[in-house]
Amino acid sequence: MPLSAMSLDSDVLAVLYIIAFVMFILGVRQGTHPTTARRGNMIAGLGMAVAVGATLATDVIGNWPLIAAGLIIGTAIGIVASYRVAMTEMPQLVALYNGLGGGAVAFIAWSEFRHVAPELGPGAGFPAEEFIPILFSTVIGSVSFWGSNIAFGKLQGLITGSPVKLPFQQLINALLLLGIVAICIVLAVDNESPSGALFIVVLVLSAVLGLMVVLPIGGADMPVVISLLNAFTGLAAAGAGFALNNVALIIGGTLVGSSGTILTLEMATAMNRSVGNILFAGFGGDSSGPAAGAEARPHRSVGAQDAAIALAYADSVVVVPGYGLAVAQAQHAIKEVADALERRGVTVRYAIHPVAGRMPGHMNVLLAEADVEYEKLVEMDDINPELPQTDVAVVVGANDVTNPAAKTDPNSPIAGMPIIEVDQARQIIVIKRSMSPGFAGIDNDLFYDEKTSMLFADAKTAAQDIASELADL
Repeated sequence: MPLSAMSLDSDVLAVLYIIAFVMFILGVRQGTHPTTARRGNMIAGLGMAVAVGATLATDVIGNWPLIAAGLIIGTAIGIVASYRVAMTEMPQLVALYNGLGGGAVAFIAWSEFRHVAPELGPGAGFPAEEFIPILFSTVIGSVSFWGSNIAFGKLQGLITGSPVKLPFQQLINALLLLGIVAICIVLAVDNESPSGALFIVVLVLSAVLGLMVVLPIGGADMPVVISLLNAFTGLAAAGAGFALNNVALIIGGTLVGSSGTILTLEMATAMNRSVGNILFAGFGGDSSGPAAGAEARPHRSVGAQDAAIALAYADSVVVVPGYGLAVAQAQHAIKEVADALERRGVTVRYAIHPVAGRMPGHMNVLLAEADVEYEKLVEMDDINPELPQTDVAVVVGANDVTNPAAKTDPNSPIAGMPIIEVDQARQIIVIKRSMSPGFAGIDNDLFYDEKTSMLFADAKTAAQDIASELADL
């Protein structure tokens, strides 16, 4: 059977989809380790190419000029955006791509509704196995699209990272949700002549709900929200797959939905919070300035020479990378410092917090770029017991994930959040541009610890200066 004439129930199409699914799974599996993640992306991307190509080869596809234009424009934009984006902006890019996926699914559902509804004759109702997934994909896809746009705006600084709340916010959201469900029920019951106007109302109300759910959440929680919306997009795509009888959408959407759900739960656990708490009691604000109400507190500052001397005469050093390292692209300079210390016989390791840098694995990827051996990256739970025996802990741009207030202040917004307990080290050096707070918008008590020395500088510049001083010692 020629590929250009494959039907949706073709055996050849089924085999091609199976090949694509296997490649998806292999790609995800390869993505669990930094050394194989690039290969995993290539395998999964090739699997998606197989799935798209197989779908385009079916006999239900038409309007080729429009499809070709979409493929060319989308590919060009995707390549340019992906090449230009910095690692620090990766969460924003994920939010943007995820939102586009949700919006595409919502429009697919609307298109299918407009295609099928006019063809319904007397007594021929909209098949429930198609209509219910269409309504589901419309609501979830629209919520994901608009919510992801707000998440992108907050992380990119286009809108404030502080929570934006209306009076009776949760009541308004509940009423919106009830209204959407009620209209969907009306559409499903009146399935012989469903109202196109009501369908558009569902799209609009879902868009408003997406905006209203994400706006009250602070910038600190955006990575978790993005992960959750990513799961929503996957589920919406799976729903569209049921409506279109497209196995690729069903399997691909299910993979995205399940992996996004797992990632969301993992991130929430790393912050010692529930997903419900993040959605309805989020903390976090605009971290561009000093903490609200913060008073001047005594702290000690040092220069690169003093930091180099402290590191050179240590036996063990633990580096704690954070968002500041990513912003400055300081991973190579930090690796240079570590190499200089190791030549002196100093043991150097890296403490990795699960959500450091705004997204899981962010620090792992950056350090892998600098050829840091993966065995030297130690997870938080493994490094914490060893910090009391560590001579010097070097905090490079990390903030909330090292704040002792999470353990000592029950009234802190981050109370109970697992942290890297650098305050237990014998000496602490914090490399940071200023005393400004992290994403949670609160002061970091670590900065004022009597064992802490603040090195105020760009992380890359500071690391280069320390490496230079080490060479002169």
